[in-house]
Amino acid sequence: MSATPQRHRRARRLTLTALAVTAGAGAMVAAALPAGAASGGGAAKSRTVDVQMLSFNDFHGTLEPPQGSSGTVSERQADGTTKAIPAGGVEYLATSLREARKGHEYSVTAAAGDMIGGSPMLSGIFHDEPTVEALNKLKLDVTSVGNHEFDEGKTELRRMAYGGCHPVEGCFEYGKEFTGSEFKYLAANVTDEKTKRPMMNPTFIWQKGDVKIGFIGVTLEGTPDVVTADGVKGLKFGDEVETINKYAAELNKQGVKSIVALIHEGGLPASGAYNYDCDAPGAGAGVSGAIVDIAKNVDAKVDALVTGHTHQAYACNIPDPAGNPRMVTSAASYGRLFTDTTLTYDRQTKDIVRTPVSSPKPVNKLVSRDQPKAPDMTELVDRWKALAAPVANRTMGYISADIPGRGSEAPEKPLGDLIADAQLEALAPAAKGGAQLAIMNPGGIRADLAYKAAGDEGDGVVTYGESYTVQPFNNLMNVVDLTGAQLITALQQQVSGPVNGPNPKILQVSKGFTYTLDATKTGADRVVVDSVKLNGAAIDPAKTYRVAMNEFLAGGGDGFTVLKEHKNKLVGAPDLDCFNELLAKSTAANPIAPPAADRITVVK
Repeated sequence: MSATPQRHRRARRLTLTALAVTAGAGAMVAAALPAGAASGGGAAKSRTVDVQMLSFNDFHGTLEPPQGSSGTVSERQADGTTKAIPAGGVEYLATSLREARKGHEYSVTAAAGDMIGGSPMLSGIFHDEPTVEALNKLKLDVTSVGNHEFDEGKTELRRMAYGGCHPVEGCFEYGKEFTGSEFKYLAANVTDEKTKRPMMNPTFIWQKGDVKIGFIGVTLEGTPDVVTADGVKGLKFGDEVETINKYAAELNKQGVKSIVALIHEGGLPASGAYNYDCDAPGAGAGVSGAIVDIAKNVDAKVDALVTGHTHQAYACNIPDPAGNPRMVTSAASYGRLFTDTTLTYDRQTKDIVRTPVSSPKPVNKLVSRDQPKAPDMTELVDRWKALAAPVANRTMGYISADIPGRGSEAPEKPLGDLIADAQLEALAPAAKGGAQLAIMNPGGIRADLAYKAAGDEGDGVVTYGESYTVQPFNNLMNVVDLTGAQLITALQQQVSGPVNGPNPKILQVSKGFTYTLDATKTGADRVVVDSVKLNGAAIDPAKTYRVAMNEFLAGGGDGFTVLKEHKNKLVGAPDLDCFNELLAKSTAANPIAPPAADRITVVK
């Protein structure tokens, strides 16, 4: 699933006081030379040295282990079956990375965007300052921006990088001022519309001794399609390939021949198992999506691509335009995995050696919870939890079982139904907009609701912190007029067009709204038009309907351009308020049961 962003969060105040010339000729000559670390003392250095690159992506401020299915990864077993393994949590990620670095004189840690944004309450309510602090402690060296870095706009992103207390809420900890990131944020393809200059550094050169590796960081060109207009106001997002190739040439001019691109855009592996071999039956054969074309066109000067955005796990060999092997990796999301890549650096050519046998293949490694927690991360989590507790621990409602949301791979998610129902119920009264149905973008559902207690609140209790984690963007709701024809077009845009054709985004719908998706067909034809009904009556293309949706969708986000054609907009309460209102109607004796998820019929 793609990580679809929303509106930047409204201010919430707590109630408490870096590289390669062509990887062809130069690097290939060194292929037969043995790799090895630099010799100690006065001994001559070996010609090549192995540099360890640890990488991850789409962390989304997930400091605590994610709940529900979002907190597991699928692992392929020896007999071909898969098993769900609990993973993630910054206390375990820190231990994993620190253990992985042991014995490696040369080690760099990089990320491919969405480190912040769409975060659980523990980080989100503090505008992700806790996550930046944690990433500093993790010794992250460099990351590209992702679309979610723009959730709160460019000014707030710069604050994340350069420090300073929040302009509205001030400093969250008494006597402490937020110092910003110690790692470098790269945004090579994000330029200011007025100055035409990159809004942040386009490149970063990591150096240890005589070893230099250049990093170029980009986010997906389509970021404005998946972020509200306020978040990207005044910014232009350039083509990923053109930008990377431009800066690869510039790095070469600076004498940097070894280059890694950090790209917040990704692919879709044929299997969801993190240890699936996506190079079977041939190089890169097991992965599809936008990253494939990008990888095939990024200049051969670039030696490796660290990617993200799709929250998938893969480590594939997609040959560069010169036909040389080049690894393309992604480590799923939420800190459940990290990728360990060996870059063999040739001191003579200053390039990375790239042949099928030059280095071990990159491996995605599990961030297991069966290992010690990093004490400094435990202290960090506990400190921020204490600050959040008066708000986070409030009981919002009760559920009778797990309600899958982000972790569900089904087109219609039980939690999506519940959220859409909450929006309809809140906005159906005439004075609130007179909504007849509600639609919800799937990427806005950031977690599951888990029945098992995360703390001492008790099983089945939904706290404010948990509901916030499900819907952290605080999008204002809109109730608008759409014709039946526009509604049908919106359903068709779920599975067609440049944004959703390659990667469908199925809207979650409120009770009474039903239709059929025919997966045997392609594009817009997948929507069976005659099946679209509201409360049993066929949708009339000429009739006007009152539809509730968040302002991200109303602005045409996620490729739903037809939704921008709405009329008679009424702005309502924030989406989280609507959700909490529904939860508040439940009791311990009468908890909310998972919806049946039977509104969208899928023909396979």
